[in-house]
Amino acid sequence: MTTLKDNWSSDYQRTNNAGVPDPNGSIYWDFNALLGLFFPAVTGIMAGSNRSASLKDTQRSIPVGTLHATFSTTVMYLLSVFLFGALATREELLTDRLLCAAVAWPAPAVIYTGIILSTLGAALQSLTGAPRLLAAIANDDILPVLNYFKAYDGSEPHVATLFTTFICISCVIIGNLDLITPTITMFFLLCYAGVNLSCFLLDLLDAPSWRPRWKLHHWSLSLIGALLCIVIMFMISWTFTVVSLALASLIYYYVSLKGKAGDWGDGFKSAYFQLALRSLRSMGANQVHPKNWYPIPLIFCRPWGKLPENVPCHPKLADFANCMKKKGRGMSIFVSIIDGDYHECAEDAKTACRQLSTYIDYKRCEGVAEIIVAPSMANGFRSIVQTMGLGNLKPNIIVMRYPEIWRIENLTQIPSTFVSIINDCIIANKAVVIVKGLDEWPNEYQRQYGTIDLYWIVRDGGLMLLLSQLLLTKDSFESCKIQVFCIAEEDTEAEELKTDVKKFLYDLRMQAEVIVVTMKSWEAHADGRGGSKKDDTEVYKSAQGRIRTYLSQLQEAAQREGKPLMEGGKQVVVNEQKVDKFLYTMLKLNATILKYSRMAAVVLVSLPPPPLNHPAYCYMEYMDLLVENIPRILIVRGYRRDVVTIFT
Repeated sequence: MTTLKDNWSSDYQRTNNAGVPDPNGSIYWDFNALLGLFFPAVTGIMAGSNRSASLKDTQRSIPVGTLHATFSTTVMYLLSVFLFGALATREELLTDRLLCAAVAWPAPAVIYTGIILSTLGAALQSLTGAPRLLAAIANDDILPVLNYFKAYDGSEPHVATLFTTFICISCVIIGNLDLITPTITMFFLLCYAGVNLSCFLLDLLDAPSWRPRWKLHHWSLSLIGALLCIVIMFMISWTFTVVSLALASLIYYYVSLKGKAGDWGDGFKSAYFQLALRSLRSMGANQVHPKNWYPIPLIFCRPWGKLPENVPCHPKLADFANCMKKKGRGMSIFVSIIDGDYHECAEDAKTACRQLSTYIDYKRCEGVAEIIVAPSMANGFRSIVQTMGLGNLKPNIIVMRYPEIWRIENLTQIPSTFVSIINDCIIANKAVVIVKGLDEWPNEYQRQYGTIDLYWIVRDGGLMLLLSQLLLTKDSFESCKIQVFCIAEEDTEAEELKTDVKKFLYDLRMQAEVIVVTMKSWEAHADGRGGSKKDDTEVYKSAQGRIRTYLSQLQEAAQREGKPLMEGGKQVVVNEQKVDKFLYTMLKLNATILKYSRMAAVVLVSLPPPPLNHPAYCYMEYMDLLVENIPRILIVRGYRRDVVTIFT
């Protein structure tokens, strides 16, 4: 008690040039006497709480005991302030460190004996309470570094006692109470501030688990208590306060990373949860302005192709997901679908979700994992595209691997599933990015050179342009340049189109070279105008032959069953001239890409929608013809809305 008063009064006591105490110094002394006389009372109360494990009913005894102890010590300390003020002058109060001994009855030895006994009592109290507190913290796994101080139930914390004794002896050896006192005081005040702050957060955020038995509690009292602790810390020493707060922040960060006390919860997590809810409500469900649009990709992890059972996702999908986010920041949703019955596969889904979450963390990708159990992949994806997300925080881009192996494995199912997924995305107004050549996709250490080529065929809200700009922000693509190819039919005003596209890119503040490529239309090809059909390649004829063979098989099956032409339970209408038109268009677009972009780092091209009532098999033949011999290509379908802002 005396040490605290002396330490604080030495900081605030002011004297004039003659060495006489400043009359205003009494104000500071009075303030320090409420603090310096009263502070040990509070520490004693908290020290008693450290041994609360011995109580029969802690929830009842701690509040009652704390209030009684606080009331009795407050009365005694306030009474001592008035008594000392009545017995001594102001100068004696400021200068006499053992004033209580000078006025003691019947002799000063009473005070000396009391000081010795009080010191021994406080030391023994600390040596019994502090080791138990240290052992309790170690047993809770709050700080893994303290595992050496664990103590089993019913046993004495011997290691913790030895460590506490070592600290006490070290402080005695220092021999400077003015150095030790502020340090200890800071730890006490930080403890009180932490308790008050926790109560404030839990009460303010209406946490359902927060049910205090003390009915007179209010969050404002806890907030005032926490603020007073911080204010007193700065009044004692702002240097010690800054160091203490920094140390407490480091400990909190260490606990958040390494701590295992998951059952304790975290008041700040409740704050984050409430903040997230308010943010979602403020975002609403209205259309997002292009300035505020962020890609939220839904990564389809294992739609087709076989991976080892211990590999939850294609290794390059996370790398590609990071390429769609500026500086890697943003949310991704990694989804996988398990075929089967939910009741039978629920545990398998939980295990797969944990594996996928571990994989996401390993790849350092900001995202979450979701596993869906459904009778089929098409049904599972349809559920995902309708329900995944909240408000405007829903996935807006579906990312999946191109099914390059569809001819080898599961020939009949993959085309229908692929077309079903694309149609579901179109209906739900989700953008689509299909990656062909995923195995060759570069990681962050593989630097690419050359160009990023965009074949802009249909209006997509600027999604392809935005993706190309995001690619340039990555280390692997930062040395590349963007080229925009505009496909136009022959006899069109190519220069006028080029000027319009340049103006559009200028308004978007995007730098890219614009190239207009003319392509003969299907009608001119069919009529023989402007050339002959000699440019039909073997690839085109092979695809045409496979489609006709497939259609003839469907027709034979329909005739045997006496039903209309069906595929996958749906009626299809086949127009061979339209089939040839799609094949020719894909062939010419593929030839154009190979002519101008064979050495490109990556090619982006618009995704053609599946033709209405065409067999899914035919659409896969169209797509195969489009991506033939192109090593790395992104097939993109945008929104019916803009995702880039035009600056005019």
